[in-house]
Parts: sequence; C-alpha cells; structure tokens
Amino acid sequence: MQSLSATVEIKPIFADADPMGVVWHGNYFRYFETAREALFEKIGYGYAQMHESGFIWPVVQSTVKFIAPVYVGQKIRVTAILDEYENRIRINYEIHDAAANARLTRAQTTQIAVNKTTRETLFVTPQILQEKISAFLK
Repeated sequence: MQSLSATVEIKPIFADADPMGVVWHGNYFRYFETAREALFEKIGYGYAQMHESGFIWPVVQSTVKFIAPVYVGQKIRVTAILDEYENRIRINYEIHDAAANARLTRAQTTQIAVNKTTRETLFVTPQILQEKISAFLK
C-alpha cells in the first residue's frame, strides 16, 4: 500500500507540562489527535464529513512508547501514518524533535466505525472512507 500520512508541528505550552517542564503523558493523545485530524482532512474526510456520513470512529485501542521526554517550548513534529483501513482504522504515530530530528515517541491507535444512529459497530470500513482513501492514493 502506498503511504498516506500527515505531519503537524506543535510547540507544547506551559499548561501541557508538569512542574519540571516535561509534557504530561496524557497530552500526547491531543498531539496524536491533531496529526490524525490533518491526515483525514488531507483526503477530504475530516470530522465534519465523518459526522455527515453517519459514522463515528471511537478509538478502541492505543499503545505508546515514550522514548525521550518532550518539554515545554520544544518544537516537535507529529506524524500520523495510515497503516490499515479495510476492517478498522489503524494509525501509527511518530513524534520527532523538530530541530534535531530525534525520535521521541512511537504510538498506534485503532478505531472502528460505528453507525451514528443505531450505534452498531461495523466490522468493515464504510464505503465512503474506502473511496476517499482510494481516490487519494491513485
């Protein structure tokens, strides 16, 4: 599969950190979300379009490997890479120091499609997302 990815640059603020200036681990998920949103916007299936198409996409699993800390004021690049989309959405993430290009974090999330009205879980990715991805990868 051809790679589909999006990268955003973020500079953590004081409110993201503990008293030592180290970004609190829970805030990494906001950074992943920012990159994931950029990824879906890139193919024309952002959150507004997901909602309009009748599906919600809850995260059902996540893993994170913290390699080195992120600090307040440190510019980072967060990349979201689509890994799987046929039966679920699996996205890999990497956080790099923007200046040194050193990898700081690796992560992965898995999302499933849920019918917004019936709240039924779909075990196959809806056609709308498959079409958006296929059109982008052509």
